[in-house]
Amino acid sequence: MSWYRNAVWFVKGLREYTRSGYESASKHFSPADVEVNVAGRSFLVTGANSGIGKATAKEIARRGGTVHLVCRSKERAEVAKGEIVTETGNPNIFLHIVDISDPKEIWKFAEKFKNEHKLNVLINNAGCMVNNRELTEDGLEKNFATNTLGTYVLTTALLPLLEKEADARVITVSSGGMLVQKLNISDLQSERGTFDGTMVYAQNKRQQVVLTEQWAKAHRNIHFSVMHPGWADTPAVRSAMPDFYQRMKNTLRTEAQGADTVVWLAVSPEATKLPSGLFFQDRQPVPTHLPLASTRSPPEDEEKLMEMLEGFSQKFKPTSPG
Repeated sequence: MSWYRNAVWFVKGLREYTRSGYESASKHFSPADVEVNVAGRSFLVTGANSGIGKATAKEIARRGGTVHLVCRSKERAEVAKGEIVTETGNPNIFLHIVDISDPKEIWKFAEKFKNEHKLNVLINNAGCMVNNRELTEDGLEKNFATNTLGTYVLTTALLPLLEKEADARVITVSSGGMLVQKLNISDLQSERGTFDGTMVYAQNKRQQVVLTEQWAKAHRNIHFSVMHPGWADTPAVRSAMPDFYQRMKNTLRTEAQGADTVVWLAVSPEATKLPSGLFFQDRQPVPTHLPLASTRSPPEDEEKLMEMLEGFSQKFKPTSPG
């Protein structure tokens, strides 16, 4: 059935995920939803030096929020920070250099961050699509390490900080590509079969949806959401999917359009009126499975994923803070 899932997803994408899909959906947006002042609230955005992460950080900064940019490249991050400060006039932009594919580094950062800052909203945006199987220094497959384990470690490490705040939120940037994947907990690091970076990425994005649903059940005081930004013209798409980019470049969304729902989920009072744990596209909750696609997994597999990630997480946790 994989051919069917792929075909349905692509047709759906042509209709909804491109720029014209955003323009159609945005006719029903309420501008007042995001016309808010979030001064005094603290936001952490991973992968914030380019693409949807930077566009998100910029929009939050425009609304007065304190923004923590978590980036891997210091040089590119400094440029992004300068651009955000200059364009928004908001000086409360802070930079943290962290490799989200390195769980030990994430733990170290999170412990330090918890001692020095407050946090109202965590935005898990950092991600990668590596098209050949690569291992990190810790022996982790790089897509899994960044997209799934990195998201899990950072979120769980910061949950105690979020629990302290009113109206705390966690937003994870996923992908509609997850619709073609059924959760597979038997091969988290893609060690078996032919390696297909696009499908590994889609599997990671399915895992992020499951994480969000599981966290929402376990942490009632925090509003969790996961979203699909549509097909946007970002540096990541250009580098990881050059053929797709060349075919679709004239129809792709802008970075700001891709970031719109992230911003809405992060700042709008309307977003938290909806249940925690939902998957969003263009400010609306949407199904996490295509009709007839056979991508649903048993609850025990979803619980097992959490157990396995916790095992990985604890393996890399420092024995003492910092």
